[in-house]
Amino acid sequence: MKLLRYGPPGAEKPGMLDASGTIRDLSGVIADLKGDALSPAGLAKLAALDPASLPAVAGQPRLGPPVAGMTNLVCIGLNYADHAAETGSPVPKEPIVFLKSLGALCGPDDDVIIPKNSVKTDWEVELCIIIGTRATCVSEDQALDHVAGYAVGNDVSEREWQIERGGSWDKGKGADTFGPVGPWLVTKDEIADPQDLAMFLDVDGRRMQNGSTRTMIFGVKTIVSYVSHMITLHPGDVIFTGTPPGVGLGMKPAPVFLKAGQTMRLGIAGLGEQTQRTVAYEG
Repeated sequence: MKLLRYGPPGAEKPGMLDASGTIRDLSGVIADLKGDALSPAGLAKLAALDPASLPAVAGQPRLGPPVAGMTNLVCIGLNYADHAAETGSPVPKEPIVFLKSLGALCGPDDDVIIPKNSVKTDWEVELCIIIGTRATCVSEDQALDHVAGYAVGNDVSEREWQIERGGSWDKGKGADTFGPVGPWLVTKDEIADPQDLAMFLDVDGRRMQNGSTRTMIFGVKTIVSYVSHMITLHPGDVIFTGTPPGVGLGMKPAPVFLKAGQTMRLGIAGLGEQTQRTVAYEG
């Protein structure tokens, strides 16, 4: 299934994408895509529905993040061997874990705001894991039992704040709109192997990232298990799993960063695509 949330920010309704690409309204079945709706039983209930029996949504409404009610927005850093190499960083011996502010979360096609005084805003296409049931200290063998599905994410990052301003990476990761997720949650039964998905990101039509989850250092099972031993994961939590090479920071002969008025298009095989326009901070 492809599950989504549509409507204005803060007033999204749950929906399902049918085989023809039509959005079907789920608000008469569930209140939102959160909590128990993301559990195996909740997803089985939705899978048993006949999409044709649900109201069709007219037009092309805005899509919001595909899940609600999250507690944690977790990120894994330097998780692609080829990305670590382009940044001159050693391959991590254990997953590098940091948190993105929940305020960074936004819809897949929402504008991305270049923060005030930013000079090094960058892009990162990433596979996102969406948690379906509470996970605490789970084994790798049990990890996928707690996963509802996957989505595309863009871990937008301000590199000066992340690297040059001291302290943790969180400084450069949590600005408003720095966490587009979607367009939909694709349930895990539709993804035969999350470790074999092609992914890309373009800026103004130029291919910047062209990678695959095959080069992830730590796979989905390892990440969910590892994080669950340090942070209790809850239904609706999202884990950004790292990015392949091609980020602006790693461009040769000199880094390239985003400015207002540009367009990012990114996607992952089987999970859909996002398009964001960059805009200047106004405040």
